[in-house]
Amino acid sequence: MAPESNVSELRRPPIRQSTIVRSSVEHTFEVFVREIGSWWPLQPFSIGKDRIREVTFERTLGGRVFETWDDGTIREWGRVLHWKPPSGFAMTWNVTGTPTEVELRFTSEDVDSTRVDLEHRGWEKLTEAQLTEACALPGGYLGGSFNEGWTRILAQLTSAAEEGHR
Repeated sequence: MAPESNVSELRRPPIRQSTIVRSSVEHTFEVFVREIGSWWPLQPFSIGKDRIREVTFERTLGGRVFETWDDGTIREWGRVLHWKPPSGFAMTWNVTGTPTEVELRFTSEDVDSTRVDLEHRGWEKLTEAQLTEACALPGGYLGGSFNEGWTRILAQLTSAAEEGHR
């Protein structure tokens, strides 16, 4: 008979991804927060899609991350919960209906190389219906769309930071 365990498997585990960017921690972090509107793939990863004029990341604890449309409409993506430049930040992610949480950590691998670690957590707060709802991609959390979405977003960040670092 196997010993009893108090550890249970997470039914809705966080999404965790990493990428290596060929640029300094400071530059990579700044590209993410200051230049988010120039590299973030608004099609399909936004609310307003082709109506967006700009994306703003208010770089302070409690700051908003939001998109502004051509007509002045503002749609909030989330609020900054943790702010420690250039090593990372965490924010709510309001685009899921019920807010979840996204954390990014930026770690120097060497002078010109940064490891970016992403964790998107809080899926246990969502209903079964919310977990399957299509977001920017079909399938929702349970169908892998958030995992695929973050893969694409981190690839865009990598390209933008490396291009600007040359």
